[in-house]
Amino acid sequence: MTDVGEKLKKKLQEEIAQLEHEFHEELPKELMKARAHGDLSENAEYKYAKERQSFVSARLSQLHARMAEISMLNLNNLPRDRAAYGSTVRLLDVNKSQETEYKLVTAEEADVAKGMISTSSPIGRALLGKKVGDEIKVQTPAGTKEFEVTRLITIYEEA
Repeated sequence: MTDVGEKLKKKLQEEIAQLEHEFHEELPKELMKARAHGDLSENAEYKYAKERQSFVSARLSQLHARMAEISMLNLNNLPRDRAAYGSTVRLLDVNKSQETEYKLVTAEEADVAKGMISTSSPIGRALLGKKVGDEIKVQTPAGTKEFEVTRLITIYEEA
């Protein structure tokens, strides 16, 4: 597993540990305390604790599934000549003649302000497998945007 994969796994494991503590330790105590107040039909504390318990349970399921996906991630299978995870891609907005640069990362690493977009975002999905000179169309809230890939640096070239 690569350094990137290890960092992601560590980040996810930390969140899982925190949520499991909340789910198994804190929420049962809150539910017991709320039950002690009597009538559960109009008990806001009880309803909140039950809703939070449901949310935490769902989030834990998502995190465990994501951990399984990351465990299977094999960076050796990434293409060397096309955009993929870890690639830095410069795009020319065809209509505005304006360039933007993005690095394709996982959802957990994404930070649009730093130019790091998820491979599962609309632009990220459209870029996967593209080469310099390829054009893409992306549906955004502001309408369809057209881009041309003007530069590509794969994960292999950055290392």
